[in-house]
Amino acid sequence: MTDEIVTEIDGRVGRIRLNRAKALHALNRPMCAAILEALETWRGDPAVEAVLFDHAEGRGFCAGGDIRMLAESGAKDGVEARAFFLTEYRMNHRLFTYVKPTVAFMDGITMGGGVGIAMPCRFRVATENTRFAMPETGIGLFPDVGGGWHLSRLPGRTGQFLALTGARLDGAECLALGIATHYLPAAALDDAKARIAADPAQAGAILDALSVPSPVARITANRADIDRLFASDRLEAIFAALEADGGEWAARELATLRAKSPQTCKVALRLLKEGAGMHDFADEMRQEYAVGAHVVQRHDFLEGVRAVIVDKDHAPRWNPATPEGVTDHLIDTIFAPLPDDEAWTPA
Repeated sequence: MTDEIVTEIDGRVGRIRLNRAKALHALNRPMCAAILEALETWRGDPAVEAVLFDHAEGRGFCAGGDIRMLAESGAKDGVEARAFFLTEYRMNHRLFTYVKPTVAFMDGITMGGGVGIAMPCRFRVATENTRFAMPETGIGLFPDVGGGWHLSRLPGRTGQFLALTGARLDGAECLALGIATHYLPAAALDDAKARIAADPAQAGAILDALSVPSPVARITANRADIDRLFASDRLEAIFAALEADGGEWAARELATLRAKSPQTCKVALRLLKEGAGMHDFADEMRQEYAVGAHVVQRHDFLEGVRAVIVDKDHAPRWNPATPEGVTDHLIDTIFAPLPDDEAWTPA
């Protein structure tokens, strides 16, 4: 176990609190292992009727994963990175298949690994503090932790838009897209948790009762443009549509896309296309694990981490530098399945 995860039984619920405030509760392997262990312990415990996720202190629910470790491992043999993905994805899968009700309180930054915790939960609570994103293409990674499954099932082409641009959503936008099931003021969260701990079977009704009308969701004004301009599963076609549009919004999004890794943008599009047709979440995680094992050792991820996290010059030199340079063969190589003895398996 690790003190970066606080687990306890509160009334009739198990509580899992992320407790790595200085890193905005970004996940490392011991944290994922501790969550897995708690979920397994409580799975057959009749005293635990539901599981609640939140964070202990600080302004983030969970900012992602241990990116620096992944890059350092990827620059060597990738063994530590694969071990992290193996454990994290097992935790994601366990949550997805968990029978008891689960509630995620997305009060603050919810990105990457935090999305992987929240999205499988039955109830997902957004607040005025929520900032939700999958920003991985900006560092040469891809929207993993089930992103191919979850994002591909959002309305229209919003999942593709979020995966490519890394756009940040507020709580109202999360509610509008179905990412969140409820919108509560942050001041009401302690009351919600206490009520659910006392009567877990009524979790949905309790959250319904404490919900308030959300502000206008800004993304709704751009839904038509998103569905039209991000309609293709070919990155070159999306670039062409944005260039041809001529509008101010399209120009901003085109500039955003030009700063992302063309390689991992194409990975993201294929991941969502294939994820939309998958019927088993385990198949999604198996594919993402293979993709992740390849991507963390490729140039773009190492360069993206250098530019954004290490040197912070925010001037990554992607290779290939353009969508046209990223061949179908390259993407096929990244999506190649691992040998059976190396492939991901559920816990």
